[in-house]
Amino acid sequence: MADKRQDLIDQELQDLNNDGVDRRGFLKCMAWAGTGLVWTMSGGIPVSRAFAKSSGSGKDAGVAADFSFVQISDSHIGFNKPANPDVTATLQTAINKINAMPHKPDFIIHTGDLSQLSKPSEFDTLDQVLKGASAKKIYFVPGEHDMLSDNGDEYLQRFGKGTKGAGYYSFDHKGVHFVGLVNVANLKAGGMGSLGHEQLEWLEDDLKGRSASTPIVLFAHIPLWTIYPDWGWGTDDSEQALSYVKRFGSVTVLNGHIHQIMQKIEGNVSFHTAMSTAFPQPAPGTAPSAGPMKVPADQLQRVLGITDVNYQVSGRSLAVVDSPLGASAPSPSANRGESRIVDSIFG
Repeated sequence: MADKRQDLIDQELQDLNNDGVDRRGFLKCMAWAGTGLVWTMSGGIPVSRAFAKSSGSGKDAGVAADFSFVQISDSHIGFNKPANPDVTATLQTAINKINAMPHKPDFIIHTGDLSQLSKPSEFDTLDQVLKGASAKKIYFVPGEHDMLSDNGDEYLQRFGKGTKGAGYYSFDHKGVHFVGLVNVANLKAGGMGSLGHEQLEWLEDDLKGRSASTPIVLFAHIPLWTIYPDWGWGTDDSEQALSYVKRFGSVTVLNGHIHQIMQKIEGNVSFHTAMSTAFPQPAPGTAPSAGPMKVPADQLQRVLGITDVNYQVSGRSLAVVDSPLGASAPSPSANRGESRIVDSIFG
């Protein structure tokens, strides 16, 4: 299994010695662009905004909410290719942005790939950076890089205490039910994620007996919707998992892995993938393979574009406001029940 996982990781790592991005230029753009999303829950309705939009005294600063939390993903501590020779510094930038928020979030969710090679020293470095976060409670799920060398033993010892199986668990916070799932322990052909029978049975049992009005937040590393199977950007048994949440009125699914923001809304289920704090990846199908993307320095701001996802309840419609970097103003677009994917970085 370890050899198979290593082969999958090796396919992702490209030769980036001539990508034209120096360390100073990358950090400057990364700090300006922001990485991660701030999620606010109000009456079970999730609203997200980028770190860069979340500080100061802007119009969102005083919005009443039940609580807020931050999602970060794909820190890849230990990665040192030219795409980003200092991933620790860019993770620190993300933490600094969290600490600068006018209202401290209740907690942080990290959706996997904490490390590059699941080495103890990499997890040590991650720990040191995260200790400086204003939000002291942090929830994790593993990425495939966190299970690379030891089938996840080091990860579980550090971040999986009290979890089940390969690290899945659930918790409740102020009326919202959160479920952390693991879909990287048994990767399928092409790197597709898999939850497995045991975890699916646990999930079904975990959700039983809960009121359909309970807001549900699922989070895992690999997307729980199929974005691009040729690159393993999907979970082969996610349909069964999602069948368990269809009866709930508000379901939010958070993932990482693809290092870019994408969205899909299907019925009452909203899917969101997060940017990485380490490096970007290409849009689906626009490169020979997934992996750290070669980006000229003068294009980096566009590639690291951020998006505000604002949920505005209006009758039976749900408005999604895209605000990529370089746009003069957000452009609202309504979703009226159909499934849609918004590539808000490369549009």
